[in-house]
Amino acid sequence: MHTPVTIIGAGLGGLTLARVLHVHAIPVTVYEADSSPSARAQGGLLDIHDYNGQLALKEAGLMDEFQAIVLEGRQAMRVLDPDGTVLLDQPDDGTGGRPEVQRGDLRQVLLDSLPAGTVRWGHKVSRVRPLGDGRHEVTFADGTSVVTDLLVGADGAWSRVRPLLSDATPEYIGKSVVETYLFDSGTRHPAAAEVVGGGMLIAPSPSQEIFAHREKGDTLHAYVGLSRPRDWFAAVDFTDAAAATARIAQEFDGWAPQLTALITDSDVAPVLRSLYALPAGHRWDRVPGVTLLGDAAHLSAPNGEGANLAMLDGAELGTALAAHPGDVETALTEYERVTFPRSAEWATDEMPGLDFADNTAQGLIDLFTEKGL
Repeated sequence: MHTPVTIIGAGLGGLTLARVLHVHAIPVTVYEADSSPSARAQGGLLDIHDYNGQLALKEAGLMDEFQAIVLEGRQAMRVLDPDGTVLLDQPDDGTGGRPEVQRGDLRQVLLDSLPAGTVRWGHKVSRVRPLGDGRHEVTFADGTSVVTDLLVGADGAWSRVRPLLSDATPEYIGKSVVETYLFDSGTRHPAAAEVVGGGMLIAPSPSQEIFAHREKGDTLHAYVGLSRPRDWFAAVDFTDAAAATARIAQEFDGWAPQLTALITDSDVAPVLRSLYALPAGHRWDRVPGVTLLGDAAHLSAPNGEGANLAMLDGAELGTALAAHPGDVETALTEYERVTFPRSAEWATDEMPGLDFADNTAQGLIDLFTEKGL
């Protein structure tokens, strides 16, 4: 089977590229390992920024659909010391440029904008190989294969396409996040609901922190960050939910109980997410007929920009291809010339979720002030 443009990965970046190509009447097929759109949870809230993610949605012609899924009031933010002292309580006055949406809702908007059959579910890549003249063959786990004139790796941290371009592999950044959920928080978890407020809570300290979002349905979704080696987490039995919860909570001994409730009162077993990054400034030499976007290209420590940059990558690659019909290499060169320095800049930028110089509540507030946030 032959396809002109093949995207591997139906995440936000790959789907944005597919949508922009569709807008410009360029045939495209997306192959996704998941068996269906609902095969796994799609994560929590995303703040979609007016300087990158929203620009991508405008290029995709989906701003009205995006506005329809925005969760009002979720741009509110609180910063607390570990003892529970509130140092910053910033309401959402509706003027911020980072409205929050559920990742799954945004992905569905993109899926709904594509013709039926654009995404081929249940196609896990087992091998990719160059055929010459910029063409590549992609073989899937079920034994089927496709040949494509343009191959785009939008397949995340452990991309199967990246080795065609680069020997770089993600490395552990020395930090992991444990996710918890508290459902019906207003009635079942009032203390935690009160401390989180209407939007986002951040309680940082030098080696650990608690982030939390108020999601749809009065759900609190917490991200408990710990700067520990992988061996430390390997010693925690995450198959025993009670034991794992107790071990993680132990690291927050002395913190305010309304904060530690976001760990101890979880309605689901704690989920470990180890954090990895590609080398800062990761780039590659131009290889005919193939490129990368999103985490496949520039995986970095969480800084609030990953999904936004992936979408902007997709939109800009799509517009470059549309601007250079019949000249894929010029389009790819143009796209990479822009995305390389941009991703390098954001990979090293100190933002919430990274270990900045003074990883305390006051240090975070000072950082916000410095960046005008």
